[in-house]
Amino acid sequence: MDLTGEAAMLDLGRRIAIHARIGDVIALEGGLGAGKTTLARGILEALGLEGEAPSPSFAIVQPYNVPEVRLPVAHVDLYRLDGPEETEELALGDYLMDSMLIVEWPDRLGDGLWSHALRLSIEILDDGARRLTADVSAAWTDRWSQI
Repeated sequence: MDLTGEAAMLDLGRRIAIHARIGDVIALEGGLGAGKTTLARGILEALGLEGEAPSPSFAIVQPYNVPEVRLPVAHVDLYRLDGPEETEELALGDYLMDSMLIVEWPDRLGDGLWSHALRLSIEILDDGARRLTADVSAAWTDRWSQI
């Protein structure tokens, strides 16, 4: 799916949020400036977050809770971590009991990415548009077809 402009990326995030549930993992892959945080902001906005969602690059994990959003979310940015051993102490799996996860730079998890994750890879095209490729797990198959 090709997306042109920030508005298109935000809109996709809003459409994904309609189908989001507690226990979901949305993994966002792509280089710097690809639009991962913009997509995450669209999801958070549609879940009710008012105002700008900061990139969690420095905090690593930015939690959002009810009533700020309609369902709890942990927005995670693993960019500054070197590998899976550094992600273990974050105990990200604990969030899945009562929240959903949005994970930027999921490659830092190594083989630790949950099998039920919706993996979205964003590539910057020569004209500046973005090409999104979805690796849709069984948990998302029915929902993704409605997005």
